[in-house]
Amino acid sequence: MNRSFSSVSRSWVLALGVSLSLLSGVSMAERAPMPPLPSPSGIDFPKNLGAVSDGTQAQSQPANSPQVGEKFLWNSANSDPYNTISIPDKEASVLIQRAGEQWRVIRNGVITVYGAWLLAIAFFGISALFIIKGPIKLHAPLSGQKIKRFNGFERFTHWVMAASFIGLAVTGSLILWGKYFAMPLMGGVAYGTFLNICKNIHNYSGPLFTLSVVIFFLLFATRNIPGQGDLTWIKSFGGMFGGKHPPAGFFNFGEKIWFWFGMTFLGLVISGSGFVLDMIVPFMEVQYIRGTMQLANIIHSSASILMTAMAMGHMYIGSIGMQGSSDGMMTGYVDATWAKEHHELWYDKVNK
Repeated sequence: MNRSFSSVSRSWVLALGVSLSLLSGVSMAERAPMPPLPSPSGIDFPKNLGAVSDGTQAQSQPANSPQVGEKFLWNSANSDPYNTISIPDKEASVLIQRAGEQWRVIRNGVITVYGAWLLAIAFFGISALFIIKGPIKLHAPLSGQKIKRFNGFERFTHWVMAASFIGLAVTGSLILWGKYFAMPLMGGVAYGTFLNICKNIHNYSGPLFTLSVVIFFLLFATRNIPGQGDLTWIKSFGGMFGGKHPPAGFFNFGEKIWFWFGMTFLGLVISGSGFVLDMIVPFMEVQYIRGTMQLANIIHSSASILMTAMAMGHMYIGSIGMQGSSDGMMTGYVDATWAKEHHELWYDKVNK
């Protein structure tokens, strides 16, 4: 009996000691709290949120008032830096991408509005020129003598480039502006299906356009090097000042501007940015993240609109704007009178 009582007493004493130890530990923890663990989202919340809610902390620490706290939380969330995530998708670590709003403003504001104005000015300017002055006529009658200007492969490359460019320009315009005029007419569902078809045509026509631009450049680069007659062409602005068409080589200076800046530079810029948007950039590693795609979209749209405006002038002069100018790309031959009046230096070289 005594042994049993002694055993029970020791158990009670041991339990009492453990309890006192735990109570003292809790008391010390209350006096020296542990620092909070960092937030897994990367956003540090204000300390003592309870005090913030009832306003007691705002009186002692004005910088941590509810207004300042909310602003701090918003600024932390509304930032582009990547936070810590446990999945491979790096894009998922961005809570709010501020650049997306900037892209939307530029795309739907600057590019859409001013791009439309640029194309409208180009179209109506060319129309006014045709109405007021009409096509450029030859001063002498056609001779009937034909001079070969382009071979079959050169013409084939040109028309492949022209057809793919027109397809890209039409579908690209529908992608950029279609919601303003096509969607109200077709309805949302039909327009969505139609736009998806346009997008596929646009994406698959792009590489064909790029290939034709590269081949065309290799075919005609040497014939577009600045040379004799270009300075005279510049001074008379292509014959607009002076009444007489200035002598030119195989291509005049205006055609060289179109070749180097319009077709080559803008064509390659459009192609490169288009490859980024299609995520098919060869021979190099590109991170196809939102920021990259938004920048590529702005470059692609801007260069495309500028090239389209320049192409309007090229197509006008090459078709109804000048008598006999379309014969070269249609048949490969031009009349001797046309060659002498518009490309006199080339005509003299051919007839030596």
